[in-house]
Amino acid sequence: MKHSLTAYSAALAGVFMTAVASAPAAKAQQAAQPAIVNTPLSTNMTAAPTARPVAAPVSSDDDCGLFKTCSRTKIGLGKGDFIVRLSALGVLPEDRDSKLWLNGAAIPGRVKTTRQVMPELTFEYFFTDNLSVDLIAASSRHEVAAESTPLGHIDVGSAWVLPPTVTFAWHFRPHKRFNPYVGVGATLAWFHNVSPAGGAVQKLNVGVTGGPAADIGFDYQLVGNWFFNFDAKQMFMRMHAWANDRGQANGLPFIKAHDSLDPTVVAAGIEYRF
Repeated sequence: MKHSLTAYSAALAGVFMTAVASAPAAKAQQAAQPAIVNTPLSTNMTAAPTARPVAAPVSSDDDCGLFKTCSRTKIGLGKGDFIVRLSALGVLPEDRDSKLWLNGAAIPGRVKTTRQVMPELTFEYFFTDNLSVDLIAASSRHEVAAESTPLGHIDVGSAWVLPPTVTFAWHFRPHKRFNPYVGVGATLAWFHNVSPAGGAVQKLNVGVTGGPAADIGFDYQLVGNWFFNFDAKQMFMRMHAWANDRGQANGLPFIKAHDSLDPTVVAAGIEYRF
């Protein structure tokens, strides 16, 4: 009995020593693990708002006005464009070379033609990005006189001239806001509403004339399909005029004149692209 108690006591002591030895390791393992704290949500806390992407503003073609530049607006001029232009036109006759005849005999003197400013309408079409053709339509009134003649200064009369001019132009900077050009063409001029001055001139006839033309200018895009245009043309043409009739019974002088009008035509205006 005594021996049994001794054995039981030894076994109990071993269990106790094992528990004591393992206690520090368990505490160390517990310390190494993170603590989990359950914190209740406050009723005053709200969830953060969700970020939403903001789209960049896009210009709508539907509300593109007549005087606005939109995403669909082409910059500059190019193939397929059709232009209508309204300009202020200055017609400056040069009167480079004049010849006068009085009753069939050549006399000294020269022809003087007045200058004029009138509106001009132009139509232009682009065959390619660089090549276009334009037609100008304008009519201006000019007074004609013979100066430094043996009869002194002679007021011959006045006439309206309609000089439609077709020009083929080469544009150097297609699809750019600033687009200079040069061109060549031809002019055919009709004189209408011819009025003699009276006195020594009771009848006046002016023949149809024409000649080549050279052109230089530029287009500049202002806004949308609106452009500013400056254009200068040099036309080369002669005017043929007759005052009175040869051999009139009333004794009025028969005056014949040839004049190199060679007008310089300068225009500035606004144009619209269709």
